Amino acid sequence: MLDQKLSSPDGKFRNGFIDFTAGSLGGAAQIYVSQPMDTVKVKQQSFPQMYKNMIDCFVKTYRTDGIFRGLYAGSVPAVVASVAENSVLFAAFGGCQKVVAYAMNIEDVKDMPTLGHAFSGFLAAFFSTFTLCPTELVKCKLQALREMRLHNPKSCAHLPITPWKLTKHIMATEGIPGFFRGLTSTFVREMPGYFCFFGAYEGTRELLRKPHQTKEEIGALKTMFAGAVSGIILWVSTFPADVIKSRIQVNNLKRSMTSVGLEIVRTEGFFALYNGVLPSILRTIPATATLFLVYEYTKKTLNEN
Repeated sequence: MLDQKLSSPDGKFRNGFIDFTAGSLGGAAQIYVSQPMDTVKVKQQSFPQMYKNMIDCFVKTYRTDGIFRGLYAGSVPAVVASVAENSVLFAAFGGCQKVVAYAMNIEDVKDMPTLGHAFSGFLAAFFSTFTLCPTELVKCKLQALREMRLHNPKSCAHLPITPWKLTKHIMATEGIPGFFRGLTSTFVREMPGYFCFFGAYEGTRELLRKPHQTKEEIGALKTMFAGAVSGIILWVSTFPADVIKSRIQVNNLKRSMTSVGLEIVRTEGFFALYNGVLPSILRTIPATATLFLVYEYTKKTLNEN
C-alpha cells in the first residue's frame, strides 16, 4: 500500500516537494555559516596580486569594508543562489536517483550502490546549473566590487553596490545573456563536482553505518562528517574550473574557459588555478556539514508528518 502511494502522482509530487523544501532550507543555512570565507575565496581567485594570503585578504576586507559590506558582501544573492541551486539540485537528485535505479534494474533507491548516487548527482547538476549561474554571477561581482574598481576604475566606477541595482545594470547593459557569462565553466565545475559530491557523501555514510543500521540512522554527527567530507572532495576536484569561472564572471570576459585557463597557467603558473583553495576548504567543512544536516532532518521531519 505504501509503495503504491509513493509511486502515485500525489506521492511523487510529495517526495519532490520534500526534496525541494529540504534543499532550500539546507542551502540557506550553509550560506550564513560560510559567506565570509567564500568572499575571501572569490577575492583571491579574481585578484591574486592584491593579497598575500587568505589571512591578509580577510583582515584587509574587514578593515576596509567591515562585516556586512565586506565579509558578508553579496550575501543576499548568495542566499538566493544557494536556495535556488540546492532546491533544484536536491529535487532533481531525487528524480535522477529513480531514473538511475530503473536503469540499473534496482527497485528501491536505498539499495543503489554509491556509483549510482554519484551518477544521479552528475545528472541533477545539469538542471541546477541554469539556476545557479545568474545568481552566482551577481554574488561574485558584489564580493569583488572594491577590487574591480581599484583594478579598472574607469569602467567599474559606475557599478552599483546593491544586488537589485547591479542586477538591473547587467540587464540594461548586457541583457539576459549577461547573466549567463561563465555558464560553460559552471557546467564543467558542477556536473563532475556533484558526481564526486554525492558519491563521497553516500560512500562515507555507508562506511560510517553499523551493520544493523541504515544510512539514515547514523545520527547527526556522522551525517555532518559525511557532509564535510563530500564538500572537501567537491572543491578539490573542481577548483580550477571555479577559478576560471570567477575570472570570467568578475572581469566580464567574453572568452572561452579554455583560453582563460591557459592564460592563467601561462602568466601566473599552474598553482594559480588553486588560488583561494584554502578558504574554500575551510568554508566548505561547516557549510556542507550544515547543508546535509538540515537537508536530512528536514526530510525526516516532513516524511513523518
